Amino acid sequence: MLRLLVMIVFCFVFASGCDNTDVLTATDAGMDAVKAITLSDKDVFAIASKSADLSDRKNRLAPPDNKYSIRLNRIVSQKFQDGNVAFNYGVYMSPEANAFAMADGSIRIYSGLMDMLNDGELRFVIGHEMGHVMKRHIRKKIQLAYAASAVRKGMASQDNAAGEMARSVLGGLAESLMNAQFSQLEEKEADDYGLLFLKKKDFEPRDAVSALKKLAGLGKGHSFLSSHPHPDKRAERIQAQLEGQALSIEENKQNTLNRLKALIHRSTAFIKDILPR
Repeated sequence: MLRLLVMIVFCFVFASGCDNTDVLTATDAGMDAVKAITLSDKDVFAIASKSADLSDRKNRLAPPDNKYSIRLNRIVSQKFQDGNVAFNYGVYMSPEANAFAMADGSIRIYSGLMDMLNDGELRFVIGHEMGHVMKRHIRKKIQLAYAASAVRKGMASQDNAAGEMARSVLGGLAESLMNAQFSQLEEKEADDYGLLFLKKKDFEPRDAVSALKKLAGLGKGHSFLSSHPHPDKRAERIQAQLEGQALSIEENKQNTLNRLKALIHRSTAFIKDILPR
């Protein structure tokens, strides 16, 4: 997806010698396309931090002495850090049942979700959001946003019907891609991270299952369920792991890698045996 968008942009840039092309806009599109591919961790953190600040200004962030902030601070009493990511937490005063994370480690929980879940269940949700950060899912969204911006600018650089359409209809493409939902695989990886987080911190791992089952009760029309794989299925998957009947995504990957290494080792040994000495 990312490579396809970037290729489209460079088609616009290379066509910028035409008289009906806005060269400056086309060049700007090319720069965004390059950014989509070459974003460093520092760039991603800076973008995420600015996005978190903007979101905090747009929403009602609970002050430190608010009961929701006090509860959240009790739940995450430690300043959790994984690798070079130091997580920070906040509560949005909203009845919506939701939560999100930014690539810099900013995690925001809505008060409506806190009203639904007990402390252990909230820890799983927080661990899940941490998983999206540590598995670099949000970085991919930022790259897609830059690529989408490049496509929009590339089309807008054309002084024709396509350029007009870009300015009017496709103007929000970058924002829509930035808000694109995580894939089912990414949600599973985040669930696995959340479960491992509970286990590592000696919290109750079954809270992951009960949290997902509560979320499943939100109803079909709820925005959370429209943007996430159904929690019932996710709860069944986590329960199977707790019962030793299923493996995490990471464990499956490692098993596949181990089998591949064993196959290569056996093949190498066989070839050595049949070659003349």
